[in-house]
Amino acid sequence: MKYFTTILFISLGSFLFSQKEGLSPLKYNLELLDMKSTNKAKSLSTTFDSTFIYYSDTLELPFFDEFSLNHFQSYNNDFNAPGVSSDKKYRILDNVTSLPISNGIFYTDQQTFRRTYDANSQLSTDDYFLPITFQVGDLSVYPVVYVPTDLYPPYYIYDTIGITDVSDTVWIANPTFYQDSATQFFATLNDPNAYWLDDFAYHNYRFAINPRSLGVATFDGLDASGYPYQINSTITNYADFLTSKPLNLEGLDASDSVYFSFLFQAEGFGDVPEASDSLVVEFYAKEIDQWFRVWSTSGDQVSDFKVGHINISDPKYFKKGFQFRFKNYGALSGMLDVFNIDYVHLRALSGYQDTLFKDFAFVYPIGSLLNTYTSVPWDHYKNNPAGKMNDSFVVTLHNGSNLPENNQNGQVSVSYNGVNEGSFLLNAQNLSGGSLNYDPNTTYATNHDLSSGYQFDTAKLGNYQSFDLLCTASAQFPNLAQNDSTQGAQIFSNYYSYDDGSAEAAYGPTGTQARLAIKYEAYEPDSLIGIAIHFVPSVVDVSNKLFLLSVWDNNNGIPGQLLYEDNVFFPRQPEYGAQANEFHNYLFVDTQKVNVGTQFFVGWRQFDAERLNVGLDRNLDNSQYTYYSVNGGATWNQSIIDGSVMIRPIFSTALDAELGLPNIANVPAKSVRVYPNPVLNELYVQVEQIDYTGMELISLEGKILKTEKDKNYLDLSDLPSGYYFLNVYGFDELFKIVKY
Repeated sequence: MKYFTTILFISLGSFLFSQKEGLSPLKYNLELLDMKSTNKAKSLSTTFDSTFIYYSDTLELPFFDEFSLNHFQSYNNDFNAPGVSSDKKYRILDNVTSLPISNGIFYTDQQTFRRTYDANSQLSTDDYFLPITFQVGDLSVYPVVYVPTDLYPPYYIYDTIGITDVSDTVWIANPTFYQDSATQFFATLNDPNAYWLDDFAYHNYRFAINPRSLGVATFDGLDASGYPYQINSTITNYADFLTSKPLNLEGLDASDSVYFSFLFQAEGFGDVPEASDSLVVEFYAKEIDQWFRVWSTSGDQVSDFKVGHINISDPKYFKKGFQFRFKNYGALSGMLDVFNIDYVHLRALSGYQDTLFKDFAFVYPIGSLLNTYTSVPWDHYKNNPAGKMNDSFVVTLHNGSNLPENNQNGQVSVSYNGVNEGSFLLNAQNLSGGSLNYDPNTTYATNHDLSSGYQFDTAKLGNYQSFDLLCTASAQFPNLAQNDSTQGAQIFSNYYSYDDGSAEAAYGPTGTQARLAIKYEAYEPDSLIGIAIHFVPSVVDVSNKLFLLSVWDNNNGIPGQLLYEDNVFFPRQPEYGAQANEFHNYLFVDTQKVNVGTQFFVGWRQFDAERLNVGLDRNLDNSQYTYYSVNGGATWNQSIIDGSVMIRPIFSTALDAELGLPNIANVPAKSVRVYPNPVLNELYVQVEQIDYTGMELISLEGKILKTEKDKNYLDLSDLPSGYYFLNVYGFDELFKIVKY
């Protein structure tokens, strides 16, 4: 309701400026917000009560993590777990016995007194209360430091002599000294499969471009909970840290050729770091309790992964308890100034030339087995299975050996509820790009025809299905077997999708009245019930901006006639999900169904010039299906930004019986007549094809001024002249009313 004035102004004309499409970095990482919400709550505590201090275990060399698995230490805050100890501390102790004072007693550090007034002499005297010394501790920090503190009763007493009177006691409001306690818990970590003490960096499989294996650690301006370190600021400082567990380097020296190496990449699919930004490596010398910077690199545009290689020769590091850490310097207001790291390796008996870990690995998770789409409605596939399997299935592998390695056949297998249903052979020569061997240190992205030999079982019942996928490939030299496979799932739901479900950027056109349209070619004609959209918070919060859901038919490859658009008086707003890459389902008004053919477009018409920031999957490029207009739909431009816009058409399909949705093409025409307009006193309504249940009069500011449920007219004689809106319940349009 509060947007009516804005809508009325915009509907009078289109104002176009700065019209274009564009990208923004993500403001939050919703995946981490969902997973680590407990961390955020913990940080709000004012005492250490119920918090844990962990004593880390010590790892032996070699240290190696290529981030295909999550090796971040998990912290189980189970107070009753075996081996957990505790220490309860009280805020106020007796100064003599050092025992805690009783609960329910309050003190102040203000000097208090008893004032006596003599009515005969008209003089008053003050007797100051003597201080009581206690030991007072600060429970926000462990261990607690106690300081001798003089405290007083938290009240003043006023008494009168010479007349009948009752002593008055005036209490100090909210005295600040009272008994409190906090319990600190202790636990010892003992997990040799956990390598890292903190998780401020983001473990993921999507933000790096051509990593050497599945998974990287990404450094940006978001904390471990997925929130900016300094939201709505231009501050740059150190942001993420990734700190190793203590390592045992005791007994080693410079002659043992101890080397620390890793791979790093600026930007990836994230935000490019400026030259003033940096990625830093530091070493910890335990005996002097100090960190030393040993390596850094400045921000730059994306390139292939580069090698960091550091010889450890200083005697101060060859101790039990040595640690290393990565940290980044950059903007603190969002997922900005991105660096990725991979293949972190610390070992002895190495050398200056030993900069390569010989591995053969999948680079990205398995993709869709369907042509074009990552998901389609299950009944659409069941009715039209022919020719729908992927004829250009992409497999990306990296040969991390410095020698040519023999290729071998790979396989894609499909299972359902744990039972194998079929498989595809991945020809060895195709996997290596037509060669007989994998070339040294080379990444291969190859296409494979999976259009024959298997199709999903259409006899399976239900509206939703999920098939488990496993892709394997290998080389013959010894390497990490865990990287020779990748797993995923083929989902069939009630929507079509181009994206993989992960947003790496925020996208949208800019310009007042700009339009965004995503083209879809369905397996069969059907009815839409809404549009699922994944909006992402970016640099500017636009959740208060307005747009109208829109559906167009196909006109020679571009959006044509409007098949549906929201009523201008009931616009939508971007909704930010609370979980990882969450889509919001925007259903059509009055749960209508919109008939579409096999080719159509879905999207929006926005009111304001700001970009609305829909999620953009930058790992899959379907930009040829993305169109936008900045001149009222007169002309349409195809996107030149690679990626898949995260807008999905929702089909009624087999859900008709469940939802009972009316088809927009078969709904009898609703009719409401409002008269007279302009009006002086009484305003009448006449309705057809809807049950009249009442109406309400609304101001331009959205305030409900009058409501009527029993009569078909409103008395406006007491209202001043001007413009109003009338909402007739059950009708999907507002009427603008002019009052004399």
